[in-house]
Amino acid sequence: MRVERERSSHSNTMTTPRRAVYINPPTTTFQQICPSFVAWFLQRPHSIPFLLTLFFFLAWISLRMQRVSHPLPTPTTTDITANLVRFLPSNVAKDTRGWLLDPLSLALASGVSGGAVTCASLHAGEIRPGKLRGNHRHHDCNETFLIWGAATKFRLENSEVSDNGYAEVIFGGDEIAVAASPIHKAHALVNIDPTRSIFFLGCQDRIINYNASNTDFNVWKDL
Repeated sequence: MRVERERSSHSNTMTTPRRAVYINPPTTTFQQICPSFVAWFLQRPHSIPFLLTLFFFLAWISLRMQRVSHPLPTPTTTDITANLVRFLPSNVAKDTRGWLLDPLSLALASGVSGGAVTCASLHAGEIRPGKLRGNHRHHDCNETFLIWGAATKFRLENSEVSDNGYAEVIFGGDEIAVAASPIHKAHALVNIDPTRSIFFLGCQDRIINYNASNTDFNVWKDL
């Protein structure tokens, strides 16, 4: 009997599984480490040049993105034959008040040639929707225009355009254009905007007498 009890006790011991107990050491998460590391790093002397470098790098990236989002205008082939360069106001505005331009300096800086050398005669004007100005040819002066305010068709006589002898471009009311009409070249400005007026500034390097025979009027009959 005693032997059987010992065997029974031994078999019970063999069949009862042992429970393994694991003790997990406390873990430190990244969220807990990061703030303390940043605070420690900011207290170090070498953190200042690092932060300055980071600041200048981010400022450089910001300026690059602004230049990409507002690129400088690239004249198209038609704009070149029409002796015109167009801009968005945001590209020529120097501050929050808006843009302020010198037509002659802008034309020179933009590569527009053949315009007025000086402003001996200066005139500002408006062209209402559906109306036009110009459509004439001066034989005694060069002229430079600054145009803005409405959708505009600008036509310039150009013998290099074989089809019709003139170049013609259209630019929107949200654009500013500087254009030049050399001596002996006809020009015209047409307002094709349904509601807004064109405003322009014309600069001639000689005072014009429109009663004399130095200007040809109504050059194009299709305007």
